[in-house]
Amino acid sequence: MDSGAVSEAERPETPAAAPVTGGDPTVRLERVSKHFGDLVAVRDLDLDIGRGEFFTLLGPSGCGKTTTLRMVAGFEQPTAGRVLIEGEDVAGLPSYRRPTDPVFQSYALFAHLGVREGVAFGLRRKKVPKSETKERVQAELERVGLAAEINRRPNQLSGGMQQRVALARALVNLPKVLLLDEPLGALDLKLRKGLQVELKRIQRDVGITFVYVTHDQEEALTMSDRIAVMSNGVVEQVDTPENVYERPTTTFVAGFIGVSNLMPGTVTSAGGGRARIQLDTGIEVEASVDGIQSGERCHAVVRPEKLRISQASGESSDGLPGVEGVVQSSIYLGTATQIVVNLPGDVPMTVLVPNASEAERARLPGGGAPVRLSWEPEHMHVVRESEIRRADVEETVANTTATTHASFGG
Repeated sequence: MDSGAVSEAERPETPAAAPVTGGDPTVRLERVSKHFGDLVAVRDLDLDIGRGEFFTLLGPSGCGKTTTLRMVAGFEQPTAGRVLIEGEDVAGLPSYRRPTDPVFQSYALFAHLGVREGVAFGLRRKKVPKSETKERVQAELERVGLAAEINRRPNQLSGGMQQRVALARALVNLPKVLLLDEPLGALDLKLRKGLQVELKRIQRDVGITFVYVTHDQEEALTMSDRIAVMSNGVVEQVDTPENVYERPTTTFVAGFIGVSNLMPGTVTSAGGGRARIQLDTGIEVEASVDGIQSGERCHAVVRPEKLRISQASGESSDGLPGVEGVVQSSIYLGTATQIVVNLPGDVPMTVLVPNASEAERARLPGGGAPVRLSWEPEHMHVVRESEIRRADVEETVANTTATTHASFGG
């Protein structure tokens, strides 16, 4: 479990969560903070998690996501604020008295019990009638595809099967909220991807609220209805997977969810949801904005796959806005080629070009070649410098190449 402990440095205010449909939220966190001595794991957190929603807490190790989950579960008590489940303040209630059930990465199965007995354990403690217990256990094992393994012991099962047993053991108790802490983290890549699809199907089937913790961006984008991206104990953005990826609101989100190209500059004019930005590289571009004003420092953001690369000519041949630079490196990643271009002022830009054919890949520019990068106007947007942290910008720029390479399995 990560403690999410950070220093009491100045933090940006937590943005409001997106609206929750379907009545009151199943889980509500109101100004929740958690301190461990002088260290702060979570600070002034406000979140609404809707009924039947697959909600993911996403962020790097130490960001506070697991601490937040543990406060919902009752394994930790908040230093300040309220945790409400189904409208009831559960502060002080132990985990076993809350309408929640956890599923961990470690599975935590009973080695001496067979699959049937392990899944039935919670129902028997609650003294549920034997006939009902048998029916519910059978139904959950069928749901997770393990009905044929009902008499086997955990050590006779694969890692994927063990995780399914842990899921069935939680679901059979009919919790209001299922809490999942990196449940697929110990599995190999192929099995993890298969279980992502299965887990989402099961969540839709049972219709209960899932609160999921992960540091894996692709996992969060694949499975979630909404994502809360966390950093240093606060939520940077809460939104749908599409909006978190396509329209990040902070440089941290832009850099953590996939890879973004960040170009510093100053707003020269703004209005009607669009702005003109004078980049530090010396050119002026246009981008979509929200509430930004002339004279503000900012970063123009565009994703690597949204960029087009062509031979530098000193003018636009496609009628699109763009910048010119020199190719620094070109790396083959299998499905795509990653090209890093240095702009004036030593600003790196990463481009991803799909490898449609060997002939097309052979025509891509090599190291030292002068090139032009262009983009559709709607693919560039702006993040205010007042909303970002300088350390986030520097870290994002420094890790652009490594992050992109890793995301393609390089």
